Amino acid sequence: MLTRIAPGVRVHESECIRSNAVIVDGVAGALLIDAGITRSEMADIARTLHDERTSIVIGFSTHPDWDHVLWHTDLGSAPRYGTARCAASIRAVLARPDWEEEVAEGLPPEFADDIPMDMLGEITGLPDDADRVPWAGPAVRIIEHRAHAPGHAALLIEDRRVLVAGDMLSDVLVPMLDPRGADPIEDYLAALTLLDGIAEQVDVVVPGHGSIGRLDELRERIDRDRAYVLTLRDGTDSDDPRLSAPEAGWDWVRFIDEGQREMLAARAR
Repeated sequence: MLTRIAPGVRVHESECIRSNAVIVDGVAGALLIDAGITRSEMADIARTLHDERTSIVIGFSTHPDWDHVLWHTDLGSAPRYGTARCAASIRAVLARPDWEEEVAEGLPPEFADDIPMDMLGEITGLPDDADRVPWAGPAVRIIEHRAHAPGHAALLIEDRRVLVAGDMLSDVLVPMLDPRGADPIEDYLAALTLLDGIAEQVDVVVPGHGSIGRLDELRERIDRDRAYVLTLRDGTDSDDPRLSAPEAGWDWVRFIDEGQREMLAARAR
């Protein structure tokens, strides 16, 4: 089911890790951001659009994690884009002979058989200086940063005042650093500063996973994420409710926290 969150902007929340796909209506068709996650869900999105006599004319992946670079044949053959760094990162994964086994290890076992791998990561990198999604529809600004994953981008649908945040600003997941970065903590803090700088232009925020945030929730989520990252930087305990009082079924988020603290401690040695 597609939920309208702004004029011409709808969201599909997956049963798998509450992943959000975003559909933006354009002049000749729709933009699909972060398609996912299961075959049946993506087929349902395609069927809904077909029944509305429209189709997907362009796709965009906010970053190169497996759950954000999926596709399904029913969605059609529209060009799919990401930032140049995002595309390069997923190409490097697909170049490895055992990439399917590597990706499969991270799939939620209860959904693994329904997650299509055959069109995973088939995205084209936009030019390094690209700051707009290239399509005939509402202006979508690309805000690239170094938090969480190489070439990660938030997308601001400007006149709809919707921010598609990728894997940031979630109400169920704590911030997840990119361990490959030279300075994962400062990279994340810098990205939060970027998003804070456009907060007045946003009425609705769509995280990669979890609930849609509205009105003043954006700054609340930025502040909460910043406070958590600062505990990682300072080596102090966190009272973040996503750890102390997680949603039912999300108690595993504490393992993300533990893993990040171990990673940072190892880097400091």
